[in-house]
Amino acid sequence: MSDAPPLASRLVLGAVAGFVATLPMTVAMRKLHGALPKKERYPAPPRELIDSATAEAVPEEPARDLTIVAHHLYGAAVGAMVAGALPRAGAVTGAAAGVAVWTGSYLGWIPSVGLLRPATDHPTRRNGMMIAAHLVWGAATALSYRELVRERESLFSGGPDKDMPAIRSGR
Repeated sequence: MSDAPPLASRLVLGAVAGFVATLPMTVAMRKLHGALPKKERYPAPPRELIDSATAEAVPEEPARDLTIVAHHLYGAAVGAMVAGALPRAGAVTGAAAGVAVWTGSYLGWIPSVGLLRPATDHPTRRNGMMIAAHLVWGAATALSYRELVRERESLFSGGPDKDMPAIRSGR
């Protein structure tokens, strides 16, 4: 991956990578959440955010689905920003970007707009769960993005034999 794709492509590929990376992040979050002491197993922050943003006006079943959709779309949006800013990030840089996302979100914009209390007001183990999940998200975003760029530049570029006629269906 010598040259980074144009910015528009980085944003699209980063959004796909961030969306995809939200799944392993959520798996890590679920496993770590289950290991917390019972009193700390209240809903994970993505659900807390939905409840706070909707003033708990959304019934339980739709709130679960809305949480999944919002969580993955947020992962996509932030994935686009990460790929736009760090187009050559590897797993370690991606993991660091994930922690930066956690910091900017749970110590920054989320408490500043009044959606949740800052992370400093939550138990240390829950913060550890969320930081670990963001490490997973960041590394998975960087690795997914890198693979998407490889697809774009080889598999879907016409490849080394692009002067050869393509096999097309009946045309």
